Amino acid sequence: MKTINYQTLQETLYFEEMDNGLKVYLLPKKGFSKTYGLFSTCFGSIDTTFVPIGENEMLKVPDGIAHFLEHKMFEMEDGDASDGFARLGASTNAFTSSSRTAYLFSTTTHEDECIELLLDFVQDIYLTEENVEKEKGIINQEIGMYDDDPDWRCYFGSIQNLYQNHPVKIDIAGTVDTVREIDKETLEKCYHTFYHPSNMMLFVVGNIDPQKTMTLIRENQAKKHFEKENQIQRENVDEPQGVDQDELILNMDVVMPKLIVSMKINDILTEPSQKLKRELSMNLLLDLLFAKSSKLYEDWMRQGFINDSFSANFTQERNYSFLQI
Repeated sequence: MKTINYQTLQETLYFEEMDNGLKVYLLPKKGFSKTYGLFSTCFGSIDTTFVPIGENEMLKVPDGIAHFLEHKMFEMEDGDASDGFARLGASTNAFTSSSRTAYLFSTTTHEDECIELLLDFVQDIYLTEENVEKEKGIINQEIGMYDDDPDWRCYFGSIQNLYQNHPVKIDIAGTVDTVREIDKETLEKCYHTFYHPSNMMLFVVGNIDPQKTMTLIRENQAKKHFEKENQIQRENVDEPQGVDQDELILNMDVVMPKLIVSMKINDILTEPSQKLKRELSMNLLLDLLFAKSSKLYEDWMRQGFINDSFSANFTQERNYSFLQI
């Protein structure tokens, strides 16, 4: 187990890569009452074209399948993982973004049992034709809810304006039509390709003993069998430098107009340290220009150009980046 010391923060991060490729990070926080665990895979809504594990040809899967799979992961053969966490006095949740899916818990008790449950339910899959079909109605209701949300339509519409070919322009949940196309076999292919430990990361932070916790995780992983590690082959997206469209106006039932101005960043960094420097630099710049303590923010508020919902954000992901104001 490696240790990384942060003298300025007076914290030590513990890291180990398991024999199966799973990357584990532990951050002990003495005196804290809550423990958080997050188990994530590099599989998101943009991963729609790839070579499934054990195959040789590219496969195009329906939009929204990563989000669909997230919904199904909590269902276990002997019950629901959420109920298991509730019995341990813990809360649990999950989310899907464009580039990852993550499962998490928070607890003040039974930390070891929660970590094992998190690992166990994500590293197993229980699918039937019946429970897949049942889930389609639930997800399509969720899609309808977001379609009626002006804030989401404004936010996501600004991203769709930027990109011509990149799948980030596709809604994370997909559409009603693409959800109908999802079946058990395709879900299983996605799961076995992207939920391999070598494509995943576990992070636990709280009042934990790193040696004891790492031993627990080692023993949990040693009991399980996984396919041989396979380098995931994703489709390379040919994205032109220009935007898809300069402007889009939606008419919805809102009290006041909403506006997002977006800027596409074509210079995509790959080196993690450089990406971190850019993210810190951009956030500092946006704070200097647009934070509530800036002169510009004060002037615009006084002139009635903006209200307290005004913000500026920088997004940087695996193979795309943009600004939104």
